[in-house]
Amino acid sequence: MSTNLRFNKWPLAIAALFALSLQLALASNGPVVSGSYQVLRNKNLGSQSQIQVRIYLMNHGSSDFSIQRMTLWDVSHADKGGTTACAVTLPAHATAETVQQFTIRRSDYEMWQKGFPPRLVLQMAGPGRAKSKAVVRLDRISGQEAK
Repeated sequence: MSTNLRFNKWPLAIAALFALSLQLALASNGPVVSGSYQVLRNKNLGSQSQIQVRIYLMNHGSSDFSIQRMTLWDVSHADKGGTTACAVTLPAHATAETVQQFTIRRSDYEMWQKGFPPRLVLQMAGPGRAKSKAVVRLDRISGQEAK
């Protein structure tokens, strides 16, 4: 009877190892950069909104990032005004704060007000002339926002 009991422990041990390896794999695939935002100023321009946004970024990775361009990517495709050139350094395991101005569709800004968070596409310098991109879902900082 004890031989049969030992035999039945193997599937349980294998399942536990599989679950642990899956959990570790998912943890390593987490976002390297996370962020939040606060709208400082909003100016309606007909069908568009010109917004000034304070953006807080957190680098969870072990490499520094040199951000050259930011694009607000929302429900709709980003317009030209939704992209801005910048020079932001995001050190490893650290935070950075920047204030940027974007012109986006007014309907996109209204979606933010309803709780749909914007995404920020970061274009970063890589080795040589290479560039890489990261998509960051921005969480709204609670408090007063510009109307």
